[in-house]
Amino acid sequence: MRPLVAYYSKSGNTKKVAKAIAKELSADLDEIFDQKSRKGIINFIKSGRDALKKIPTEIVFSKNPADYGLVLVGTPVWAGSLPPAVRTYLSQNKEKIKKFALFATSGSGDNKNLPSLAEEALGVKVSGYIEFKDETVQNPNLKNIVKEFTKKLI
Repeated sequence: MRPLVAYYSKSGNTKKVAKAIAKELSADLDEIFDQKSRKGIINFIKSGRDALKKIPTEIVFSKNPADYGLVLVGTPVWAGSLPPAVRTYLSQNKEKIKKFALFATSGSGDNKNLPSLAEEALGVKVSGYIEFKDETVQNPNLKNIVKEFTKKLI
C-alpha cells in the first residue's frame, strides 16, 4: 500500500520537502489548503496567535487518509506550534490515520515539541519526525537527508 504525504505550505518550503519525500517513497501527495487568508502583516500576526491558541480553521484536501497505511504530514512551524490548517487536518482525521510520521520546516529549527503537539491533535503516536531548517531545504543534499529519514520509516 502506497503511503500518503499530506502537507500544508505557505512559503513553499514544506511543499518542496513534501515532493522530495513523496518521490522517494513513491507516495501519493495531497496539499492541505487553508480557507482563511494568511496574507499580510496583520494576518501574519493573527496566524501566529491562532497557532498558539490552537484555533481550528476551514481546510480543503482531496485524499482520504483512511486509504493509506502510513500518512506523512508536513508542516511549517508557526510560533513554535502547528499551523491551524495542520492541527485541523489531524483533528478531522483522528479516526482515519493509524500510522503517521511528521516533518516540519522552520527558520530556526529545534522545535522538538511538535511531535507531541501532533500526537495530541491526532491521538496517535508519531512514528518518525524530522525538521528541516530553511537552509537545509535549499541545500543540494536535501535528497540524501530525505532518503535517510524515509529509510527509518519503512
